[in-house]
Amino acid sequence: MSTVMFSPLQMRGLTLPNRVIVSPMCQYSAREGCATDWHLQHISQYAYSGVGLFISEAAAVEPRGRITQECLGLYDDETEAALRHVIDASRLHGSAPLGIQLAHAGRKASSHAPFHGRGPRLEGDRAWQTVAPSAVPFDDHWPTPKALDEEAMAQVKQAFVDSTIRSDRLGFDMIELHAAHGYLLSTFLSPIGNKRNDMYGGDIANRARYPLEVFEAVRAAWPDDKPLGVRVSAIDWIEGGMTLEDTVAFCAMLKERGCDYVVASSGAMSPLQQIDVKPGYQVPFASEIRKKTGMLTMAVGMITEPRQAEEILQDGHADMVALARGFLYNPRWAWHAAHELGAPRPYMPVQYDRAHPDRMGEVSIKSKSA
Repeated sequence: MSTVMFSPLQMRGLTLPNRVIVSPMCQYSAREGCATDWHLQHISQYAYSGVGLFISEAAAVEPRGRITQECLGLYDDETEAALRHVIDASRLHGSAPLGIQLAHAGRKASSHAPFHGRGPRLEGDRAWQTVAPSAVPFDDHWPTPKALDEEAMAQVKQAFVDSTIRSDRLGFDMIELHAAHGYLLSTFLSPIGNKRNDMYGGDIANRARYPLEVFEAVRAAWPDDKPLGVRVSAIDWIEGGMTLEDTVAFCAMLKERGCDYVVASSGAMSPLQQIDVKPGYQVPFASEIRKKTGMLTMAVGMITEPRQAEEILQDGHADMVALARGFLYNPRWAWHAAHELGAPRPYMPVQYDRAHPDRMGEVSIKSKSA
């Protein structure tokens, strides 16, 4: 069977062998920003899982940009060295291109990991001062962030650039900037979090100004032959929040500046959001962005079944499909999807090749000595 999902995709100098993407998934398993042995096994298993691209979890560009104490960072020599060990080992037997998501948690930083109760850290519990475009807390019981002035904004932008340079030294094939889910860049974009009355607040052109400045700085520091994408929250799912029209306008601005693709996610700007969660509920956002801007888009969110994913691509709603929890549950999803759809098998290491259903009828017989 001819499939779109298992056909290649070219982005600048990078050729994805197929359109199955492992979406960034926070693991909350780092130590002071440094990758650990957990990351080694987590990333390496996807590097040889037959996917078209693996994107590492959000790596904070400065310590205060981590969501939790246990979040990954890429902001100094120690965090770079720890991640190098993981990436080098993952490439030994893997074939998948490797990407990294660079992020800053903004006002949602200094919180607890999900399996430690979520919510903000209290003063005295290793909490730190959070920052945002405006001094507006995420929720009533969350601490008030410090509003960034232009000097501090320049420092954060430079932190993104420094992490970009480190990402190139580590040999990552692409970068995804995190401008979604209520973290710093998306808070600039959304009227919910951005109450500024200077040139960085107001209409979408002004609210987009700082995220675009960060994008331009990263693009300038990132090799021209390597792709750079952006994850956006297409809508905030709350009245008065980011609209799809705003997002389309922002994506058009990104395209003008050399953005290679957009991931259309949504929500997480406010705890008051009302999300209509169902299979493929965010696919229409990717479809609209693709139709209105002509950009490559990546669909994500409640995509779990191979035929569902293939239909999204066949119908022209997106150019790539990304799975997160689906891959946590089934790291071999790409192998199984290709078999179900009758597509040529994606990469399998030789040690696992004989387990493919096409070879299950083969019998291994050891020769006997005379």
